[in-house]
Amino acid sequence: MADLELVVPDIGDFDEVEVIEVLVAVGDTVEENQDLITLESDKAAMEIPASQAGVIKELKITVGDKVKEGSVIAIIESADASSASAPKVKADIASPKQESAPAPVVATPAPAELVENIPYAPDNKAGEKHAHASPSVRQYARELGVTLSTVIGSGDKGRITKKDVQNFVKQKMNAPAVATTGGSAIPPVPVGNYEKFGDVESVELSRIKKISGKHLHACWLNIPHVTQFDEADITELEKFRKDNKDSAAKQGVNLTPLVFIMKAVVASLKMYPEMNASLSEDKQNLIIKNYFNIGIAVDTPNGLMVPVVRDVDKKGFLELAGELGEISLRARDGALTAKDLQGGTFSISSLGGIGGSFFTPIVNAPEVAILGVGRHKMQPVWNGSEFVPRLMLPLSVSYDHRVVDGAMGARFTTHLNNMLSDIRKVLL
Repeated sequence: MADLELVVPDIGDFDEVEVIEVLVAVGDTVEENQDLITLESDKAAMEIPASQAGVIKELKITVGDKVKEGSVIAIIESADASSASAPKVKADIASPKQESAPAPVVATPAPAELVENIPYAPDNKAGEKHAHASPSVRQYARELGVTLSTVIGSGDKGRITKKDVQNFVKQKMNAPAVATTGGSAIPPVPVGNYEKFGDVESVELSRIKKISGKHLHACWLNIPHVTQFDEADITELEKFRKDNKDSAAKQGVNLTPLVFIMKAVVASLKMYPEMNASLSEDKQNLIIKNYFNIGIAVDTPNGLMVPVVRDVDKKGFLELAGELGEISLRARDGALTAKDLQGGTFSISSLGGIGGSFFTPIVNAPEVAILGVGRHKMQPVWNGSEFVPRLMLPLSVSYDHRVVDGAMGARFTTHLNNMLSDIRKVLL
């Protein structure tokens, strides 16, 4: 019997790779070539097998550690000390483009159904960055050239299943191809040598920011944006809200202006249903949705998330206020599920609590419009005979110009303005 070190073998041109799963525990008996840990780089994932059989006496790494060639994984008690060489890695950590795949799934953009909202990263309170999937699903994904961090899991707590990977590949195969290099492709931004100008610090983006960044970039490049600006007089609305705020608080809800904005948006979407729609996959038809699920952008410690409040048209102000408070709290706690982030038909991004007035929100594809809300402020407004103080709310409506022309965009914004100026009209 002898105690031997199991080490990380040659993993290519990577100095450090993150450990995303530890597949054994102290006291486990392992066979030769049995998987010990799973590593994941920005290009692929792989399992590291045991170089020989034995009993695990001590683990030297945990999930989240970064390892490289030669890093000690565990101490193993083995009866055979002659085969202590590093194991052959089961999966190449090279780019998935070099793996066999039925279609160029990495080179094509994610389809609308899969980038509709930001994917959920379970147990993300500590900034955990890896996708949740079993080793067999990881192996299956590698065989198809799929990066698991781009797949939305439908399993328990967002875990990715084999069917999720299959659906992802199907959608990728049907997605239109776009140029990635050369020709008319957008040239890359040159990378500067910042260190020569002073001290710098490199901070890794959160998983949510990485995923949402890709989605927003794709939306901005693929959707011809137009933004309509207006101001709504919410003097009477704010008076009504304050008159009922204490009553709502007694029922355990915070009656915020956003609740009234959501109801006004739905009333306007009913008047202009093209704003509550999506383009078909071949871009030849408009799919109008007869339900009203409003996505609300929430600022969280890990980045922007857009949970969806469903059936807003069927709920009253107080019910919406309670649901909005609850889903916003879960977003900030990292406790949202994949279902909470799917099925939106229109989005609202409200910066009123932070500040600012007008801005250009990016349409959250496959939706065709989004409302940006700034901070309201008291302004002098001419009523025909004199200036009077009125509480004005900045509105910024961005829309997909392939679906919504300028006239419709202006009419929708004007109608929304009227709804907010007299919130009683929502009930008509």
